[in-house]
Amino acid sequence: MSPREAYLAARVLDALLREDYGKLSSRVTRSRDGVGLTLADGRLVRLAPGVPFQDFVVAPGELLGLEQVLETLAEIAAPQDAEGVAAFFEECVAALAALELHDAHLPRVLAGRPSYESLAAFADHPVYPTSRARLGLSEADLLAYAPEFAPAFELRWAAVPHRMLEPGSAPRLPADVMAEVLPDGEVLFPVHPLAVEEVRKIDGVRVLDEPRVTVRPTLSMRTVEIDARTHLKLPLPTSTLGARNRRSIKAGTLGDGARAESLLRELAGPEVLIADEQTYAHAGHEYLAWMVRRLPPGQVVPVAALAVPGVLAELGDVLPAYLRLLLGWNVRLFVEYGVALEAHQQNLSLVFTDDGMKLLVKDNDGLLASPARLAAAGVEVPGFADPRMLTDDPHALADVFVTITLHLASAAIAFGALPHARASALLRDTLAEALDGYGDDPMARLLRARTLDAARLTGKSMVTAGTLVAKERTGARDVNKFYGTSGPNYLRRA
Repeated sequence: MSPREAYLAARVLDALLREDYGKLSSRVTRSRDGVGLTLADGRLVRLAPGVPFQDFVVAPGELLGLEQVLETLAEIAAPQDAEGVAAFFEECVAALAALELHDAHLPRVLAGRPSYESLAAFADHPVYPTSRARLGLSEADLLAYAPEFAPAFELRWAAVPHRMLEPGSAPRLPADVMAEVLPDGEVLFPVHPLAVEEVRKIDGVRVLDEPRVTVRPTLSMRTVEIDARTHLKLPLPTSTLGARNRRSIKAGTLGDGARAESLLRELAGPEVLIADEQTYAHAGHEYLAWMVRRLPPGQVVPVAALAVPGVLAELGDVLPAYLRLLLGWNVRLFVEYGVALEAHQQNLSLVFTDDGMKLLVKDNDGLLASPARLAAAGVEVPGFADPRMLTDDPHALADVFVTITLHLASAAIAFGALPHARASALLRDTLAEALDGYGDDPMARLLRARTLDAARLTGKSMVTAGTLVAKERTGARDVNKFYGTSGPNYLRRA
């Protein structure tokens, strides 16, 4: 058994226990020797406190095989979940291969002085155990296109009939991305090399032979960097963070992202920057889409990179200032406007200029907003194509705040950088300071009750909804907003 297999096996078992899939917690026993969990083969695995996100995790020093854990999953799974369980087995195999591939190439990548985007890809997702898996991609594909390997490659291109463009689409790419030389009636679409075969299947579309424009992958992988200020988002034929999380681009999402950006620009203070994502096109097919993202001047560091050892030390003592910025603005959005951002550690960056540090937000098509709260504040309600982006349920808004802003964008970074007691105190004090300014405002009282004063904090069942259980059984309208679990409140004093 390799060290990486033991690491992945423990993370998978932790996730299954956190989400209590198949009532796995019923196998937890307590004795004078401590807390343990019985696997399908009869082995008793020692457990330890699981701060910050769950009650118990596999104890340090417990060496598990992936097969042991997956046998246990198969034993506890419902028969209706057979397809999802099989898909998760594939995720685990792909994740292990990707982890070992990364380890083998790490010295080469580090020798090339990787960018912060590539460095950010060194850190695993805080809670999703098989985040390295990109289903359907080979090891050669990963080496050629995944950010953790810091590759460069050329984009492919397709000629698309102009009549296929969806409303709202830009008539052509910006000239600094690619100057078009096409017959009348056709427009140029960039195509990720991994998506070429999918695009070839689309009637009326010509894939051009000549690759042009050298790019590098960002942490998102389907978003590539043309230069330091220009990113290009493209569909990919793979899934990440769950088999149901396809990385293609559905019609309407780019337009909703642009509408959300306009809303956030109206609500942002001087300390918050919103990436420009207004230029996009969609041709009615999930693999025919693009969006140009313009970034502001300055050194841009993805928040996910802060979880990589050495990055915070390199940047200086920025963690308290980052948390003040993040929590202060997100509390303001929640209380004053009824807006909760699905801006996790991948969609947030710090921007350093001579004027100091600011927060950069991008990729906003997953936010949740209250029409009633926006209208009460005199803000026009966006006409989102996806009705799931609007709700007047304050608890639905709080679910997003807790699971995204607090867990992923705040706690995952703080607990990774500081001893638990210090991380808890910093998060608690920073959030309390942000809420104190709103006194007895009902939305502030609700958010305080759901965070600082809560006995437990809600969590997302990401593996359950993303892969294991069909939406028909979970009832989840959105697999990224399925809240079937909870964990200890790491904000409370011991």
